[in-house]
Amino acid sequence: MVQELSTRDAYGQTLVELGRKNPDVVVLDADLSRSTQTQLFAKAYPERFFDCGIAEQNMVTIAAGLASAGKIPFASTFAVFVPGRCFDQIRMSIAQPGLNVKLVTTHSGISVGEDGITHQAIEDLSLACALPGFTVIVPADGIETAKAVQAAAEISGPVYIRLGRPKVPVIYPADYRFELGKAVNMRRGKDAAIIAIGIMVKAALDAASDLQKQGIECSVLNLSTLQPLDEEAIVRAAGETGAIVTAEEHLEHGGMGSLVAQAVAKHHPVPMEFVALKDYAMSGKPAELLARYGLTSQGIQEAVLRVIKRKP
Repeated sequence: MVQELSTRDAYGQTLVELGRKNPDVVVLDADLSRSTQTQLFAKAYPERFFDCGIAEQNMVTIAAGLASAGKIPFASTFAVFVPGRCFDQIRMSIAQPGLNVKLVTTHSGISVGEDGITHQAIEDLSLACALPGFTVIVPADGIETAKAVQAAAEISGPVYIRLGRPKVPVIYPADYRFELGKAVNMRRGKDAAIIAIGIMVKAALDAASDLQKQGIECSVLNLSTLQPLDEEAIVRAAGETGAIVTAEEHLEHGGMGSLVAQAVAKHHPVPMEFVALKDYAMSGKPAELLARYGLTSQGIQEAVLRVIKRKP
C-alpha cells in the first residue's frame, strides 16, 4: 500500500481516468499544469485540454462557457489565484447561474512553504463557502481526493476542491467510500471531539492516540465536505462529548471552525477551541511553518486540554 501521496498527484491521475470514461470531461489550467498535475490529462487528451495562460479570470469564464455548452470542465491553478484573483468572475459566471464547473486548486495553506506569503492561500475556503450553491470539499489524503473528484464529476453544479502541494500520509484504504456532505467518524471518544479537514486530519488522529495514553478519549471527525455541511454529525459530536476542537490549515475567521461554531451555537452550545491560523505566515519549510503556527498534533492536544477544562 502507498504510504504517502500528494493530493495533487491523485487529482491528476483521476482526471485521466475520468477523461477515459466520459468524453464530455474537459480540463483547463492557467500555465501551471506541471504543478497542478493536469499535465497528465493534457498528454492523454490534448484536444480536450486548454492552457489559458496566466489569466485566471479568463480561465473560469471559459470554463463557464464550456459548462453552458454541456461539457464538464475541471479548471485548476493554485488556491491563491482561484478563488482569490477571480472571485468576481466565479460569482457572476459560475455561482449565480449555477453552472456545472469544477474548480480544483492545489498549493493551498502554508504547507506550500518557501513560496511565501504571496502564495499561501489561507482565505480561500471562506471565499468559496460564501458562494451559494457551491459544493466545497477538502480531502484528507490521496485516496479521498480521487473519490471526491469522481463524485464532483457525477453531480451537477459548481464545486470547489482544495488540494495541497506536499505528499501526505494515506489514511484511508483503497476501498474507502466517499459520501458527499457526510462527515467521517475516524475514532470515537467521550471526552472531546476533534473536527478536522485536509492535512490536519492525520494530525488529529495522532493527537487522539497520544491523548489516550493520558486517559483522555477523543472522537475524530473528518469534515471533508464543508458545503453542504453535515450539521447532524457536528451536533451529535457536541452532544456525545460536550467539547469540540476544530483543526484546519486556514484562517480561523471564516474557515471550517466558523462553520462548526455556527452549527454548535444554533443547536447544541458547548465549549470550543480552534486550531487555525490567526494571521498571515512567514516563509519557511512546510514542517517548520506548521510547527511555528501550532498546526500540529501537539497543538491539537493542547487545545483539547484547554477545552476539557472549560466543560461544565
